[in-house]
Amino acid sequence: MQYPNIKFDRNSNIDFYKTLQKRVRKYFKENNISKYGNASMVFKTIFMLALYFVPFVLLLTVIDSVWLSFIMWTLMALGMAGIGMSVMHDANHGAYSKNKNVNAFMGALISVAGGSDTMWRIQHNVLHHTYTNVTGMDEDIDPGSVLRFSPHEERKPYHKYQHFYAWFLYGMMTILWITVKDFKQAMRYKKLGLTQTESASYTRIFSTILIIKILYYAIFLALPLIFSPISWYFILLGFLLMHFLTGVILGLIFQSAHVVSSSDFPLPDETGNIKADWAVSQLINTSNFAPDSKFLSWFVGGLNFQVEHHLFPNVCHVHYKKISKIVRETAEEFNLPYNSEKSFASAIKSHAMMLKKLGRQDEL
Repeated sequence: MQYPNIKFDRNSNIDFYKTLQKRVRKYFKENNISKYGNASMVFKTIFMLALYFVPFVLLLTVIDSVWLSFIMWTLMALGMAGIGMSVMHDANHGAYSKNKNVNAFMGALISVAGGSDTMWRIQHNVLHHTYTNVTGMDEDIDPGSVLRFSPHEERKPYHKYQHFYAWFLYGMMTILWITVKDFKQAMRYKKLGLTQTESASYTRIFSTILIIKILYYAIFLALPLIFSPISWYFILLGFLLMHFLTGVILGLIFQSAHVVSSSDFPLPDETGNIKADWAVSQLINTSNFAPDSKFLSWFVGGLNFQVEHHLFPNVCHVHYKKISKIVRETAEEFNLPYNSEKSFASAIKSHAMMLKKLGRQDEL
């Protein structure tokens, strides 16, 4: 079994992306700056790693209060989310550094969250970025039957309540990563021929995932259970709290940019063609939020500029704010949408409204 050969219309609005690429390249050239990370990216990397590892070391050494331990686990959740969004994400897109080895090392930092960088690249780079919001192709809108993220999926009776319970399920995201998800993906991607996009055999990929899981549990769960004076059940509860909070953060950031009222959810015709240029489809199915919030943009790795990220995934997020003006003006020039919510709260509200519609209507 292979994924179907989906193609975007190369005869529709293709001048938009050509013009946009030319203007963005001109921006970097005229300002004599690299599209990769800079000193601020290095500082952020150090900060996020410290936010994750310093509380962990304190848990192993000096923390003997249950409530202080929960604070440490909470800080680790922020650090884990920060590493994922601000460091690992850029690196696995090849945007952190022009040095491939640096990108490989930084991309592998997903292992400190118990995840596989190989599976992440296939799901995110190959499927999500290529087929954004395409039902049956983009796994980011395929959370299983428990949630309905696409109008083209079957609507179950319980979906009418999903705008209430979805937020809890987002907290399960990284818990699934550290347990079964990577293994299931590896087996599925092998059958679909997607593991061939990575320069490693299936045996090596599966073995690496297994080793990552063993090391992750040995370091981030077993060590606290052994060395912390706090009762084991509070350690386990703190560990789960860390993953739950991380999952909620990641779920809110990513789903509030794609499963929103402006999304189109394109379907290919019987020949596998989607009647839109790839770049135009990205504009339609992606939304920014809180573009003026410097702190949020810093913490989430520029993922509030999802439009810019999807159009230029190989550009480091530290440049998104600057090039967003170019993207917006070019989209307006070609009479194309540029979706952006003023605040993060309004983006979450839009996502909640979309969840409610998808749960109660067969067609939107």
